[in-house]
Amino acid sequence: MTTPTAVLERLSRTTDQIIGEQDLLSRLRSGRSLRIKFGVDCTAPDLHLGHAVNLWMMRQLQELGHTVVFLLGDTTTRIGDPSGRNTTRPTLTPEQIDTNAAAFLDQVSLVLRTDPEVLEIRRNSEWFDQLPLTDLLAELSHVSVAQLMGRDMFSERTALGLPVAAHELIYPVLQGFDSVQLESDLTIVGTDQLFNEAMGRQIQARHGQQPQTVITSVITPGLDGGAKQSKSLNNYVGLTDPPEEKFGRLMTLRDDLIAIWGRVYTDRPIPEVEEWATLAERGGGAARDAKLALAEAIVARHHGTDAARRARQEFVAVFSGRELPDDLPVLEAAASVSLWDLAASARDDLSRTAVRRLITDGAVRLDEVAERDPFRTVEIRDNTVLQVGRRKWFRLRRRPGGPCGAPAGRRADGA
Repeated sequence: MTTPTAVLERLSRTTDQIIGEQDLLSRLRSGRSLRIKFGVDCTAPDLHLGHAVNLWMMRQLQELGHTVVFLLGDTTTRIGDPSGRNTTRPTLTPEQIDTNAAAFLDQVSLVLRTDPEVLEIRRNSEWFDQLPLTDLLAELSHVSVAQLMGRDMFSERTALGLPVAAHELIYPVLQGFDSVQLESDLTIVGTDQLFNEAMGRQIQARHGQQPQTVITSVITPGLDGGAKQSKSLNNYVGLTDPPEEKFGRLMTLRDDLIAIWGRVYTDRPIPEVEEWATLAERGGGAARDAKLALAEAIVARHHGTDAARRARQEFVAVFSGRELPDDLPVLEAAASVSLWDLAASARDDLSRTAVRRLITDGAVRLDEVAERDPFRTVEIRDNTVLQVGRRKWFRLRRRPGGPCGAPAGRRADGA
């Protein structure tokens, strides 16, 4: 039997702080299935390993029989969560919200169990579309403007002379009301959501409910040591990346981050992670071996041991034996094209700014020669190998006809 204390100990590996720990222990002692609130606004999802930390903690609780309530904030998305923003978020259409909601569910199902016994899917339009104005005003009356303006991002905006819209101010109250409607027992969030979920505790108490426990999770630096993983900084590992892409990106991790990434992103025993850290401190080949072990453990957690083993073998073959992967995708391009346009057509998953950064960093190569001038005109020759980033290769093919210098290429697979 798993004791309440053992459950918290199991989660402690990736826990930063717990608000309402005794409440959680009391609930666990009751033996009933807990309702774990997992709320998301339906903005375009692009989840990375940092987001998966919370998902894995919830997955552990699902394995113990507790239920994750996946709340799609289709109403609150129309307002936009102001967390981490110094500008008001743009409003999305209902069609965009529905598309993003489906994509969110696809991505989180890579970690969470989706059987109905442990996953419940809700939308907050269920109650907000029916909530009378008088009831909404009653909820707002329990929270002071001073309390809301005390939130760091609002006070920072005010100090900079930037506007704070009234609908943004009430967002935490609406998110707190979600906790009431779901009868949430627990929520596991990043530190940026602590204010909103603490508001949920306050509003639940006013409705006579036992306040939810809030667990905030550990945040790691990005691959390059930046504050956290970010798509704009290209220092992240995407949750939906295929095994080989995950492995390759993980091998770019700074050596001094192996210990914390091993603790947060793997389920390997802590003594093994500490051994990786010791190897990393030696540098050179020892650090490389530690990073190989870390990358294999992370890929195995998401894709299975066989996929992780294959990803490791391919990485070693390519970067130690200098072998190219089999079946390189073909990229068709005009006879003459700028390097920037060519690389951008190959990596349409990246912004043009990110592609230019790859070029200037020497991560774009033609037949193994690094090209650092994004404006250089490239004369396309059939079978030239284009590399864009550490794990993406293409075999170029000159497009028949077409104007010289026409921008963009086209993959032969139709992408």
